[in-house]
Amino acid sequence: MAEARGLSAVAVISRADELHDSDLYVDLRAELGLNLRLRCDGLNLAGSVKLRPAVAMVAQGLASGAITSDSVLVESSSGNLGVALSLVAAANRLRFHCVTDPKCNPTALKLMRAFGSVVEVVAEPDATGSYLTARKARIRELCAADPRYTWLNQYENPANWIAHQESTAPMIAKEFPDLDVLFVGVGTGGTLAGCSRYFRENRAGVRIVGVDSVGSINFGLPAAPRHIPGLGASEPMPLVTADLIDDLVRVEEPASVRMCRRLAGRGFLFGGSTGTVVAGAERWLREHDPAQRLTTVAISADMGERYVDTIYDDAWITGLYGELEDDRGR
Repeated sequence: MAEARGLSAVAVISRADELHDSDLYVDLRAELGLNLRLRCDGLNLAGSVKLRPAVAMVAQGLASGAITSDSVLVESSSGNLGVALSLVAAANRLRFHCVTDPKCNPTALKLMRAFGSVVEVVAEPDATGSYLTARKARIRELCAADPRYTWLNQYENPANWIAHQESTAPMIAKEFPDLDVLFVGVGTGGTLAGCSRYFRENRAGVRIVGVDSVGSINFGLPAAPRHIPGLGASEPMPLVTADLIDDLVRVEEPASVRMCRRLAGRGFLFGGSTGTVVAGAERWLREHDPAQRLTTVAISADMGERYVDTIYDDAWITGLYGELEDDRGR
């Protein structure tokens, strides 16, 4: 992998949605004692890996004519995609209506509104207890009532995963020609599907390890309450299929929180999805690579600033999980 770069290369942009490739990695060997690098995909103006598919889905809609200057973009999001689409809509002078739920963190809500988006919080889940299903139902109501509404539908839109197949995965492959294992968080499946398909087609020897939250029903597993947005699903995701992964690690939310706080104690403030992926990667590597012979990368979806009121707030943590061991001690 290339060494950390200085500031000699200057990037100049004229639109907020032009900067979405940070190409920065954190070497976690000193902190975890494992041969793991963390790709930081939250270092853009939307603050998450979701900017890449947001740009792609809107560009595809504009190119096909499905999106016009009169359109109102609408999407269901637990936070990061909503922020990314708010930025992309603003850059394209389009209107955006995000349908979310009470689990969306307060900072993400404020960021979407700061970009000028309409944010609607679905207060109640559907009859099965799924907020996601309720959000989708509300979008269908909006689209039926007003033909200007255009649902991007991240859950089935091929542009979601193609964005990662054409950019995220090739960038990782270029930096790590000897890559053995890639750890990818599993949510709607866009990042997983795009990266997996790229490596299956170009570097078949790379193992793809999916990391999901306990309580997510991805891969047919049982549902349970979840409180950290980002990873996981409460209903089947069309983009998530078993053939995309070589192995799966499921992480309890308290372990995700502990990992986030452990990394914060070393100056790295990451989001909840990142804590989950790193915790899962650590467990997998301790079991499968004790001699540290493998070259491995994990994808970090976002940074931690928008989680200071949740996973970095002691009262929020205690209310959900009780007292947790804090690894931030010096």
